[in-house]
Amino acid sequence: MSQQKQQIVDTPEEWQVTSSATSFAGRIWDIRSDEVVMPDGAVAVRDYLRHPGAVGVLALDEQQRVLLVRQYRHPVRHRLWELPAGLLDVPGENPLHAAQRELYEEAHATARDWRVLIDFYSSPGGSSEALRIFLAQGLAESEGDRFAAEHEELDLQLDRVDLDELVRLVLAGELHNGALVASVLAARVALDGPGLDSLRPAQAPWPARPFE
Repeated sequence: MSQQKQQIVDTPEEWQVTSSATSFAGRIWDIRSDEVVMPDGAVAVRDYLRHPGAVGVLALDEQQRVLLVRQYRHPVRHRLWELPAGLLDVPGENPLHAAQRELYEEAHATARDWRVLIDFYSSPGGSSEALRIFLAQGLAESEGDRFAAEHEELDLQLDRVDLDELVRLVLAGELHNGALVASVLAARVALDGPGLDSLRPAQAPWPARPFE
């Protein structure tokens, strides 16, 4: 008897939760403790970080250089090279608008063409954080004053790095930000395969973080 081939696609599902409590309430995210019914009927406690979600921008110029920011990240005690990115602070906020805002605030830049590069969960075993990364092209400097930075962003550094060089650095273990790693490799695959025109439109649905 031949085994039926499964469709390889992530699907929404929710197991029964018998109780739920906030173990820690933070400024941006909370820690939840849920009692979840397992397939055998047993109940197990699952602690996880409840996160509002985030967006990032892989901004690619005409020379196939990626616009990067370098920022101190206290939890890992590192200064990391990253994509311009930020939280979805407003429930139901359009992620494209949030990404455009972050590109302006962190890099004082705009882009003419926007597409969805990838969607992913950063750490689904312990966090509800969902990320959408946009590919932005047709870059230009923003008009007007720069955004007034604060906290870690006061020491933000900017650079543009060739995409192939970033691929090399990722594979050499020199770059560690998850969104940057995934996005750089995805962009290279898209360029080598179906092309950037094959990417989803900027307003493509995002079930993980529905928006209007």
